[in-house]
Amino acid sequence: MVRTTGMGRSIAAGAALAALFTVCGCTVQGADGKGHSPVHIELPGSKAPSTRSDDNRSDDKPGGTGSTDDGPSAPSATSGAPVLWSRGDSGDGVRELQARLRQVDWLFDGPTGTYDDLTEDAVKGFQGKRGLPKTGETDTVTWQRLRRMTHEPGKWELYLMGGQPAGPADPRCLTGRVLCIDKTSRTLRWMIDGRTVSTMSVRFGATGTPTREGVFHVYWKSRHHWSTLYDSSMPYAMFFSGGQAVHYSYDFAARGYVGASHGCVNVRDEAAISDLYAQVRTGDKVVVYR
Repeated sequence: MVRTTGMGRSIAAGAALAALFTVCGCTVQGADGKGHSPVHIELPGSKAPSTRSDDNRSDDKPGGTGSTDDGPSAPSATSGAPVLWSRGDSGDGVRELQARLRQVDWLFDGPTGTYDDLTEDAVKGFQGKRGLPKTGETDTVTWQRLRRMTHEPGKWELYLMGGQPAGPADPRCLTGRVLCIDKTSRTLRWMIDGRTVSTMSVRFGATGTPTREGVFHVYWKSRHHWSTLYDSSMPYAMFFSGGQAVHYSYDFAARGYVGASHGCVNVRDEAAISDLYAQVRTGDKVVVYR
């Protein structure tokens, strides 16, 4: 053991503190979904919404050198602790769990709202780092520890990769064959005579290149379209207003709502837009609203 003087310890502490302060289709960077009010989900055993502590997030990720939270708990601390969620469960609570695990870099997919093998592995990793039993199940002790280390996720953190419910359909969508596109809920519904055939998550243009709102019609379809303006692929493109189209986006599929388009309506589910493309005809109505 190397002993240090009081001055030595102060120097070491100071050094530690110093160290601490140390396009797909029409896609562009920059829209991160910030500015929305947080969505609070009441959960079993939850307390009032917590704010993130001063824990060092970088130390919590897989392979980190240690945590600066309130210290590991003894394994016995979770003996008999109620299990809130485990593999196979689904719902809003699981979605919030996944969003919080993303905040501390233990989960990189989703949130999906389904407690799958990736979520189980992320929980195990988080538990192991905290000195908790690595069960992969989220019990009340694990959940409260995670809540103390994270902030309450906002709506677009919970739905970063889509899956959000659609809002009410605009009245203009209730007759005929319509691509009904809601900017508020970020959804596209394919509707025929007022009946919803399919729904999918969509992404829109950035502030400087907004997706136009109003009533349009599909005037051209291009299955393997290539944008010469942006030198990128726009598969399953259905053009409705100048160069703006509904199309599949590899970037949206990979990064979710952290990006935006140059005005196009991006779809991240390739299977869904493939089916949609096969059904939509030239001349079908497009309604874009908020």
